[in-house]
Amino acid sequence: MVLKYASDIAIVIPKVLAEERSLYKSNDSLNDVQEPIATASPEVRRIIERVLQAEKDKLYLKNPRNINDDILRIIKQEVQ
Repeated sequence: MVLKYASDIAIVIPKVLAEERSLYKSNDSLNDVQEPIATASPEVRRIIERVLQAEKDKLYLKNPRNINDDILRIIKQEVQ
C-alpha cells in the first residue's frame, strides 16, 4: 500500500513548526547595553562586579539560595 500526501501538507507543516523571528532589535551594540556600568562611579562599579561574581558562583548549584543575603552583604560592605 502506497500513501500519497497532498502537496499542501508539505507546505503547511514547515510553517507550523517554524519558529517565529524574535521581536528584539538585533542591531543594538554591546556598548549600549554596558553603558550604565561604564559610566557608573567606581563604588557602584565595584558593587555591580561583586554581585555579578556572586551570581556566577551560584550558577553551578542545583538549588542556588541566599543570593539576596549575599547581595545585601556586598552592598553593606561597600557602603561602610
